[in-house]
Amino acid sequence: MDSSNSLENQIKKLKAKVQASSLPNDLFEKVDGMIASIGSGGSSNIESVSSYINWVTSLPFNSQTKDILDLNLAGKILDKNHYGLQSVKNIILEYLAALILNMRNKTEGNVSRTPILCLVGLVGTGKTTLAYSIAESLGRKFERIPFGGMGDAESLRGQSRVAPDAEPGLVIKSLVKTQSKNSVILLDELDRVTDDSRADIMGVLVELLDPQQNKKFTDHYIDYPFDLSNVLFIATANNTTNISTAVLDRLQIIQMPSYTDEEKTVIAKNYLFPQVRTQTGLNQTQITIDDAVWPAIIRPLGFDSGIRSLERSIEEVCRRVALLIVEGKASSVSITNDNIKEFLPS
Repeated sequence: MDSSNSLENQIKKLKAKVQASSLPNDLFEKVDGMIASIGSGGSSNIESVSSYINWVTSLPFNSQTKDILDLNLAGKILDKNHYGLQSVKNIILEYLAALILNMRNKTEGNVSRTPILCLVGLVGTGKTTLAYSIAESLGRKFERIPFGGMGDAESLRGQSRVAPDAEPGLVIKSLVKTQSKNSVILLDELDRVTDDSRADIMGVLVELLDPQQNKKFTDHYIDYPFDLSNVLFIATANNTTNISTAVLDRLQIIQMPSYTDEEKTVIAKNYLFPQVRTQTGLNQTQITIDDAVWPAIIRPLGFDSGIRSLERSIEEVCRRVALLIVEGKASSVSITNDNIKEFLPS
């Protein structure tokens, strides 16, 4: 097959993809014109046009999930996924109640002014999993955008198509992944962007979080406004020091408490240990942990506000037991104060 036939086939495929999509009329006309320019300009721009069409036809302009407006279910999900944190759960339930009322009474042109939740606390205190629980409560798709080390605003807003290897920003990519225009997008660790780009990134965040502006959010690559007013943004931060005042004005700060040793013990025994044991491939008869051992597992290196290091300690214990069993040196192991140092040397 010669190159002209190959080019014609590619153009036909692009036209068919656009025809099968549900693009807004003016974007459809824009894309149609881009395809027409391939015919006159040869194959030099087919790759960039094809990439652009793949992105815009993947955007959920008319696709969304049906919201679950059940506050009792939300409470059950929060309790199922998180032990303790009652004050935090109460605030989230109040927030969801206001959100549910807004959605029930939503009318055309009515802009919801519900502030964006921002969960603030030390590492391992459950910020990310709480955000996921909110998405689960509403029956919405969930995607996370990590801000840790983010070095420029283009990461959020995308690059102009004239730039080499240009691509959309993380907001558009999140929408394409979820395939839902009312997804929950977690803006994770807002305070950890690089110093040099903080002002520019905070400027984009102001637009993202403002219901008056995000109805026409324009990614530099897509170069067409997308309505983000149905997206539920949730943010997290370790602290608020490095977050601009303009962004803070749009956030409702929820301070995450540290877990007590008693709470960690319950979480470790009832949540983490059964989960890690299963993930490691062990069953209930192959490993047991005496109650007297948990203080040593909970505080191997002293105080820790979260549960991330606790989870790592349990993983280390389970892996060492798994090694003994696979090597044929034991068929089951009971962890006691007498042997804990063999399985958790630290």
